[in-house]
Amino acid sequence: MKKLLILLTLFLVSCDARELQAPSSPAVVEDVPASWSEFYSNKNEAKKNYLTQHAAAYQWFANFPFSETDGTPFILLKLLPKLAPELWGSGDNFLEDVGLFIDERQANFPAPLGIGFSGLSQNLNNTIDYSSITCGACHIGRVQLPDGTYEHLEGGVNTRFNLPLMRAKVTQTFEQILSESVTSANTASTAKVTEKVIAVLDEVHASDANYFYKNFAFGNKQFDADYEATQIALFKQQASVIIPKFLQRVASEKIGYDALVDKNYASIKKQMHEGIPGMADATGLSASNAYAELKKKPVLGWFAFLILPKAQGVTDYMSVWEQGKRKASWSSDHKELINGGGQWNGSVPIPMYRNIAAELTLGLANTDVRIAAFAEELLDGLPANPYPFNVDIKLANKGKALFAQNCADCHQPHNGKVYGNIGTPMGRANTVDWIIERGGRSSFYDACSENTSINVMGQTRKPCAEFEGISLAGKKELAMRPLSQQRGYNARPLSGIWAQAPYFHNGSVPTLYHVLIANERPQTFLRGIEEYDQEKLGFVWKKEDVKFSANLKNAMLFDTNAIPALNAVGHAGTLTDNGKTYKLDWSDDKAGAVAILEYLKVL
Repeated sequence: MKKLLILLTLFLVSCDARELQAPSSPAVVEDVPASWSEFYSNKNEAKKNYLTQHAAAYQWFANFPFSETDGTPFILLKLLPKLAPELWGSGDNFLEDVGLFIDERQANFPAPLGIGFSGLSQNLNNTIDYSSITCGACHIGRVQLPDGTYEHLEGGVNTRFNLPLMRAKVTQTFEQILSESVTSANTASTAKVTEKVIAVLDEVHASDANYFYKNFAFGNKQFDADYEATQIALFKQQASVIIPKFLQRVASEKIGYDALVDKNYASIKKQMHEGIPGMADATGLSASNAYAELKKKPVLGWFAFLILPKAQGVTDYMSVWEQGKRKASWSSDHKELINGGGQWNGSVPIPMYRNIAAELTLGLANTDVRIAAFAEELLDGLPANPYPFNVDIKLANKGKALFAQNCADCHQPHNGKVYGNIGTPMGRANTVDWIIERGGRSSFYDACSENTSINVMGQTRKPCAEFEGISLAGKKELAMRPLSQQRGYNARPLSGIWAQAPYFHNGSVPTLYHVLIANERPQTFLRGIEEYDQEKLGFVWKKEDVKFSANLKNAMLFDTNAIPALNAVGHAGTLTDNGKTYKLDWSDDKAGAVAILEYLKVL
């Protein structure tokens, strides 16, 4: 049951904030720089310096897996394009179709950015390397510049990453070998898979002694041909146990995810199995694991249906830079966390637990708490990428005044208020029920209590012992907030908002222009393009505007009318809050909207 509680820690709980009063002081509005080119250069340099100063934390964020002892065996992961070449991209870039790209800045790293392997961190003898996605899979993205080159968005959004599709392709790979569903696999058919994997492994290794690790060096570790040979020998020795265990995981994920889709997404079943670039069901990947796990229990199997969420929670990935602007603070009696908002709807106020939540969503055993600790260090002050194109300074100053009057009070740092009155679909805000609340709180605490110790670069730390100088002993209930304080959405600070497209929690609006001009929001648009629309501020969303035709291969036509959870409604008309009225829809004042857009570029 303890494992079940961990599985219940859903993707949605990587949120933050509760419905508390916003800070009473007037919002501080950032100035427009006098020279955009100078500002851009300085901000780029500041981010570069920050990443250099936090190089170790960035490595753990970008390249380290969520568990040292569980996940996909790294050798098996690297064999996927050899086992089913028609399903995967070619060569080193075999995960391109699911949105993970080779990072040319990391010479010879043996996997695409966003995939980590446990050899980087573990020092265990006779242990194979496991792999999983990393924080960087969702939160290191790219924008493609007009000349075809890319600017990387560390802490931004990978608008192309498609985790459901990745899992679907893994399932299809082994079902081709099995000639049946993974859920029907037995001892004999599993042995068939093992035999096939070993045969392909031997063939690959015979032709390239550095196929799996590419002779990669990291610190004092050398992943050379000798290391590779040792890993291959261990894998083959343990294959009769490792491969059946892995296939059981794949089967469980399929059972649970199928059940979730049948329950909440029957009308777009095909789409949910193919996935949507840059987004996923907020609870699906972990709640479905919990469903499958409980379904196996002879007595408790009847209870499994309660695990699946009661609402459609499809949700965009989001930027995680400049977390310090979203940080909560203690009430005067140190009993509550106030005036801070993190992600979409405000479930988890403490950064360590937000990061742990993101790890636990994969349902891996022995979650590596060090990942969460390094992510907290990195993200607190990680600068957003500056807008990489031109800015009209005069127009931006006009937009600043309009922003100050209509936007700043909500989108200010440390506004912990949860808004339920802006017309946006509420499914995402209603996915948490009492099971998820209790399960989340317990699983966070099981993973990291005030007594949990970790070793970070030779130093022993207790990352969950305190928050902002106040002890967390006896404050387990603060790990996840009560249901009554989660029914709505945070209005986040807008640092680097130009790179967050598409917009709203459900990614239903392609550009910032369409956020402000509600009557022009398209019903359908492309998702998964990294080229940029400089006029409307968002990634290119119309086929005719795509400059590099290769980008259309993995793009998806997104239909906002497919299900209620994807509707492009809300943030329209006017909003009256605390006696003040704010203009949200600028359809009758496009000149004003354009000025605000120009100002948003400088944030």
